Amino acid sequence: MRLVFLGTAAACPTPDRGLACTCLVTDEGEIVMFDAGEGAQIAYTRAGLGWNKPMKMLITHMHGDHCLGILGLLMTMSMHGRTEPVEVCGPPGITEYVRANVRSLGLGVPFELTVREVGESRDVAAGRGYRVHACRADHTVPALSYLLAEDDRPGTFYPDRARELGVPEGPLWSRLQRGQAVAGEGGRAVRPEDVLGRGRTGRTVGYSGDTRPTRRLAEFFRGADCLVFDSTFADEHAERAEQTGHSTASGAGRLARDAGVGHLVLTHFSSRYPDAAVMAAEAGRLHSPVTAARDLMEIEVRRQGESA
Repeated sequence: MRLVFLGTAAACPTPDRGLACTCLVTDEGEIVMFDAGEGAQIAYTRAGLGWNKPMKMLITHMHGDHCLGILGLLMTMSMHGRTEPVEVCGPPGITEYVRANVRSLGLGVPFELTVREVGESRDVAAGRGYRVHACRADHTVPALSYLLAEDDRPGTFYPDRARELGVPEGPLWSRLQRGQAVAGEGGRAVRPEDVLGRGRTGRTVGYSGDTRPTRRLAEFFRGADCLVFDSTFADEHAERAEQTGHSTASGAGRLARDAGVGHLVLTHFSSRYPDAAVMAAEAGRLHSPVTAARDLMEIEVRRQGESA
């Protein structure tokens, strides 16, 4: 599972930063896209993520730097002959926005396109091996934050143990790996734990979108293995952050510390900061590890305490 940052700028693109867009590539090869700022299809092309993979777009709110890129992506997918379905989820207004623009542009979408309005809830979306939950964010317009939770996985399957217990290779092995008990030789019950190693806890990845830090979000992201959080402003502009419904780098670091998350990744930087190192330093005084994202940066998602 890896995160690919396609755009890390806030509000206005810069020569080095595109607008908000982050992709999570699951172990199954599915792409979960968080936000899609204007021009997202250009960075997506540069990242080489592929135009015909299963995809969901999760939009946090209806500000242009987070949703204008949807249409360009859909058009480019169509030009590349996409056949896999695309699901777009977001707050109220997302359905009208996508459908009206697809219609007015005469955009012929040759694949199944589903657009759903979602609110604060568990399981707002799901794919192969994961579920997505949503929480209310604190921005200047209705906004959501998302948490992707990977399913827990069974441990390593040991074929020799299965054979020793009289379970022949074939469908019964599959049932054991799915957590079901089976009958071995002589009708002896063989349990999954008899032939499987220790199970693996699913990883969790949080994505804040635009928001002030809140206790509600700290609880929502509690224990996340990786958290991508709004870091629009440095401490010197904390008042501006409060006025515009954003977070400072220190605010992101404090929330990550209080929520007990693992890797904190900062993004959504104001164009007034050409170097995001100052943001990483401010957040790093409160939480570790911290990374300031760059466009086209890739980060492998690891469980807390798991070494490279």
